[in-house]
Amino acid sequence: MATAHIVSLQTAHAGLVGSLCNAQASPQPSRVALPLKARSSLLTSERAFAGVALKIDGQRYARRSQQALRVNALQTATEVFPAALEEASDPPMNTAKNNAPFTGTIKSVERIVGPNATGETKHIVIDHEGKLPYWEGQSYGIIPPGENPKKPGKPHTVRLYSIASTRYGDDFDGKTASLCVRRAVYVDPETGKEDPEKAGICSNFLCDSKPGDKVQITGPSGKVMLIPEEDPNATHIMIATGTGIAPFRAYLRRFFMEDVPSFKFGGLAWLFLGVANTDSLLYHDEFSKYKEEFPDNFRYDLALSREQKNKEGGKMYIQNKVAEYGNEVFDMLDKGAHIYFCGLKGMMPGIQDSLKQIAESRGESWEEKLTQLKKNKQWHVEVY
Repeated sequence: MATAHIVSLQTAHAGLVGSLCNAQASPQPSRVALPLKARSSLLTSERAFAGVALKIDGQRYARRSQQALRVNALQTATEVFPAALEEASDPPMNTAKNNAPFTGTIKSVERIVGPNATGETKHIVIDHEGKLPYWEGQSYGIIPPGENPKKPGKPHTVRLYSIASTRYGDDFDGKTASLCVRRAVYVDPETGKEDPEKAGICSNFLCDSKPGDKVQITGPSGKVMLIPEEDPNATHIMIATGTGIAPFRAYLRRFFMEDVPSFKFGGLAWLFLGVANTDSLLYHDEFSKYKEEFPDNFRYDLALSREQKNKEGGKMYIQNKVAEYGNEVFDMLDKGAHIYFCGLKGMMPGIQDSLKQIAESRGESWEEKLTQLKKNKQWHVEVY
């Protein structure tokens, strides 16, 4: 992979974000290496600028994009990345226990969806001081403040959240972790109004938190979603709904944004993301940049259930989008590709049915194929 070049933020009329420009020519796309203190997470900020059009599946969708690219200057890998984070042979596991959680500090909380999104989702950066390291694909447990109403005198139950940043964090110094959190609310079906008494305790605590607030963390935990890095040229097919995008954002930053001396990705990453509408897209500008800069290594397909139709004329769900490329996906699996699923557990029955139909159309047994995928450790599922 070519060395990263200095990139600058060019701003067009009315505050629209322009394109990132390389400071010098390069024979192939470069990874974007960013300064230690630059918050270059390509996140949505609260300062919206209007009128950006997104081209999705040949159609144009007007959207109020709130993306702000905080990209300033080049730093070398040795300056950005603590080398020790690549030295461990095994992932860190349960460093902080439920009965002895680590106290982290909220560093930033940013809304990352548009005004017409179906719900509120925020990107939350937590400072762990480098004392709670993790690997891509792992989760943190969060213990919200207060007493467990079902167990008086006891703390709340731990809630698990997939980590949305690489082990280096969004500041590339190994001291932060990012979470992608959708605020859980309950709407009374009769009145149509939200009932605050039934709102998600942990998600609302995180979404309402402010920089400087303290948060109790356990973990990290989880091995099933870890990236198999033995073959840097492998194919990774990622299927996400909503905030299930979290671990895949971490994967893609490691593949394409970070210049990690011991890992140079040369394979194919294929992301399928399902959300309700354009305003509900998560990290879209970040992923679109990868698609532009690494067209041979990254594919990106969207399923917008309230804006797109499947071939039968119904809503476009994630399983419908995957089915459009069914034979290609199966061919890749036959060649050793890894396939990952993350999101609400309700996504899996539809996806499994779709994959079964694809297998049958190829004269294959889905049950036998799934058994083989699991045996070969190509099948990775984390749903909640």
